[in-house]
Amino acid sequence: MARLKFYAEHELDPETTAKAMASELHISPKHAYEICRAVKGRRVEEAEEFLVKVLNLKVAVPFKRYKKKVAHRRGLKKWYAGRYPVKATAEILKLLRDAKSNAEYKGLDLDALRIWRATTKQGRTIRGIMPRAFGRATPRDTETVTVEIVLREERG
Repeated sequence: MARLKFYAEHELDPETTAKAMASELHISPKHAYEICRAVKGRRVEEAEEFLVKVLNLKVAVPFKRYKKKVAHRRGLKKWYAGRYPVKATAEILKLLRDAKSNAEYKGLDLDALRIWRATTKQGRTIRGIMPRAFGRATPRDTETVTVEIVLREERG
């Protein structure tokens, strides 16, 4: 497998940013997209609290792009459709904590960190088949997702 690079890596300043990437996670690409959109721009502590509340089914993730036939949820500000994607949230929370520990290792101020970039990419599709009656087969593929998070220290 080829080495994956961060999206627009030439724009990253190594003095003020910390990054983390997880490759080929077995989570839903649509859920990963909506979670990343929900946490982008937030402070790290605020995003961590939000993801823990989603894991505990206290707060829903607003679904703005993939919202067809998604039920309304209580507590969403300025939006109606939402879900509680627990599996994807757990993976992204783990990745956010990895990026936070990378920032701590670099000596960045943890109180001034903000999620600057949270993006998802399509990973490898794992092919599979499900045997059917009369010698037929149905494809049963597993999609994977690559998620990258970049934290930036805000000065001033």
